[in-house]
Parts: sequence; C-alpha cells; structure tokens
Amino acid sequence: MSAAELTPPEAARWAARSGLPLPPERHSAVAATADHILSVVSVLRELDFGDTPPSAAYRACAGEERHDGAV
Repeated sequence: MSAAELTPPEAARWAARSGLPLPPERHSAVAATADHILSVVSVLRELDFGDTPPSAAYRACAGEERHDGAV
C-alpha cells in the first residue's frame, strides 16, 4: 500500500468529519472508491491546459446562434 492510499479507518474518519457517518461494512468500499477518484484526478492535474480558453469563451455552434431557451 502506498502512502497516498486512503485506509478504511481514515475514510470513516473523513466521512464522519463531513457529517456522513458510515456503517463499518462500507469503510473498505468507500476507501477504494476514494482512491480510484484520487488516481483519476491526479492524471487530470498533469494535463496542460495552457492554451485552452475558459469555458465562457467556448461556442458549441459556430454557425447561427439560437436564443429560444431550449436545452
């Protein structure tokens, strides 16, 4: 186990601190899920978005704009 992995007791402690007490049988599953999410996020943090404009500058349709409020 690496130092970065969340242990089941730590997962239970963090959940309790957040106001979400976990039953003991969920500690391992929550720790494994949190570890998976953290591994995905760590990959995303390595991406270089230096030339990517903010989302407010993105236009989904390059052609005619629609202002009818339909989603």
